[in-house]
Amino acid sequence: MNILVTGGAGFIGSHTVDALLEQGHSVRILDNLQKPVHLKGKPDWIPEDAEFMLGDVRVKSDWEKALKGIEAVYHFAAYQDYLPDFSKFFHVNSVSTALLYEVIIESKLAISKIIVASSQFVQGEGLYKCPNCGQITGPELRPEQNLAVGEWDHSCTSCTDKLEWQWTDESYSSPPNAYAMSKQSQEVQGVTFGKRYEIPTVALRYSIVQGPRQSFYNAYSGACRIFSLNYYFDKAPTIYEDGLQCRDFVNIHDVVRANLLVLTKEQANYQVFNIGSGTPYTISGFANIVKSEVEKYKEHSLPEAESPNLYRFGDTRNACSKTSKIIKLGWKPVSSPEDSVADYVKWLYEQDNVEDILNYATRTMKNSNVVRSVLK
Repeated sequence: MNILVTGGAGFIGSHTVDALLEQGHSVRILDNLQKPVHLKGKPDWIPEDAEFMLGDVRVKSDWEKALKGIEAVYHFAAYQDYLPDFSKFFHVNSVSTALLYEVIIESKLAISKIIVASSQFVQGEGLYKCPNCGQITGPELRPEQNLAVGEWDHSCTSCTDKLEWQWTDESYSSPPNAYAMSKQSQEVQGVTFGKRYEIPTVALRYSIVQGPRQSFYNAYSGACRIFSLNYYFDKAPTIYEDGLQCRDFVNIHDVVRANLLVLTKEQANYQVFNIGSGTPYTISGFANIVKSEVEKYKEHSLPEAESPNLYRFGDTRNACSKTSKIIKLGWKPVSSPEDSVADYVKWLYEQDNVEDILNYATRTMKNSNVVRSVLK
């Protein structure tokens, strides 16, 4: 099959390209090598067997060229960061998806499947349950006045007890920021346009994907990358809030298996699927996993992560996705966060000239008022 992978030079895209080539498909990559993600240009992991096309998914003529002779599309090109440049999320993520369907329909292209990359962020905080009164609710973003005094957890609006997070399925969405809104837009476009124009489409809501090839240069890009780089340079990572917030980390190779599965499964058409590990980890616990792995490459002990009463404005307290729907389709995760960290750290130590860009990233988020301090 002739397959187009947008964002195929990036983290999830490049691993998917490798797997598609291994299965015997012909692959074309469309990527604009956007900085700072690709600060040093075209990465050396792009295989010679894949056709590389430099282009922008925001440009209709680039789509027209990229889609010639294509039978299936993985749309992974996206803008993801933690900065308040709201319009860019919609220009890159939402508009590009609209252009994809626009070109297919206008040119009457015979596309057999589109797989759109969505995100767990679409569910926002997800669902919570009150252990006292039993109420299940999807809470709003935590009020700034609570965060400013270090009150991290959600409370029941009826009895004020601390709420307990729940595994949240695909039926729930409550996007808390521009990135999440743009991803929800991609889901809606994919399912709606797909059904209307009979273009089989699947949207995959990835949890926090971890593994090699994550860019060093985003202001915000993955706990594994941030903690690993800190420890690589013998620095104590910063833990926001109290470190007890729960996250669902999923291995890149498990994600790729899900990507390939839905390509051939008709039962997946016009649906949204969560792709996660099914195992919750606290941020502090995950930092300890990274510390232990990096110490294998060091001749000394590393410092413990620090919790300096900082928080990221707009962050969710917990985020864990229920994956029973994709499991029924024949997929299940087989790798652990420990596997992901081991793979990433091994890859990190294989790189030349790893730059200490962490101070720059921290300053960028502070100057944008994303990272804030608890009031004393």
